[in-house]
Amino acid sequence: MIASTPPPHYFAVIFTSLRTDGDQGYAEAAGRMLELAREQPGFLGVESARGEDGLGITVSYWESEAAILAWKHHPEHSAIRERGRAMWYAQCHTRVCRVDRAYEFKR
Repeated sequence: MIASTPPPHYFAVIFTSLRTDGDQGYAEAAGRMLELAREQPGFLGVESARGEDGLGITVSYWESEAAILAWKHHPEHSAIRERGRAMWYAQCHTRVCRVDRAYEFKR
């Protein structure tokens, strides 16, 4: 699903990852993180896709950098992030950027 975001300016966190083999509790944890993120002040939405090769891209949208930092330091999110590095990801990158312009097309 494409996230519905407000007019710019807002922020995006782009999380690109390459998964390891097997689930090992990943699906449950990912679901919980989505549920928890939606409860955070400043959260605007999320888009996510994963290919059969294990490459995934998740983009979350936030009102401010302060909201992003609060999410980064949320205790449950921090614990799952460390678990991800230990078990679920062979490689990952996080990029934070400001959205200055946005365009859309709908049929």
